[in-house]
Amino acid sequence: MTRVRIGLAAAAFAAAGFASAQSADMTFFVTSTGSGKGADLGGLAGADKLCQSLAAAAGAGGKTWRAYLSTQGAGAVNAKDRIGDGPWQNAKGVVVAKSNADLHGASNNLNKQTAVTEKGEVLNGRGDTPNRHDILTGSQPDGTAFTVAEDKTCGNWSKSGDGNAVVGHHDRTGLDTSPPALSWNSSHPSAGCSDEALIKTGGAGRIYCFATK
Repeated sequence: MTRVRIGLAAAAFAAAGFASAQSADMTFFVTSTGSGKGADLGGLAGADKLCQSLAAAAGAGGKTWRAYLSTQGAGAVNAKDRIGDGPWQNAKGVVVAKSNADLHGASNNLNKQTAVTEKGEVLNGRGDTPNRHDILTGSQPDGTAFTVAEDKTCGNWSKSGDGNAVVGHHDRTGLDTSPPALSWNSSHPSAGCSDEALIKTGGAGRIYCFATK
């Protein structure tokens, strides 16, 4: 019996070590939590800080992390230009994209099972209760910023009331099979910028995080 217990303990220790090694190698995740203030992330700097802190808690804080978010207006920033060129893998060691071009192409490996949190958790998607597949991006399908005057980024990630932010579906599933419905980064605008508004359309204020190096 003692040998069995020792064997089980050793196996558990080895499994924990393997999981820890995978987390350390992680270069992509969906945040397990939002800011607590809807789409008000404290701007890009605040969003990056959220990515960095969650990565650090998961054992991957030695990398430089950036939020996949675009901004609008003067000095607009493209989400795709913030995250480096990959490749990127999740907390389970699964590669989700080989390069920036692959990430924004038709062959990336982003879906419900691979777009997991920094803890390796699979998030609720369409068909689950509650649905939480909306991920804040403020971006067009190619990862660039919107050039229209209409708010697509909740005031460049500083609003938690009125406004709108474009979201993507991490599970690549929507009301139909149109490209926006299946898009991981540019599906539709939110109903507003508050936590309540984001929840209304199937979100929770979460963002994508990528390691630049």
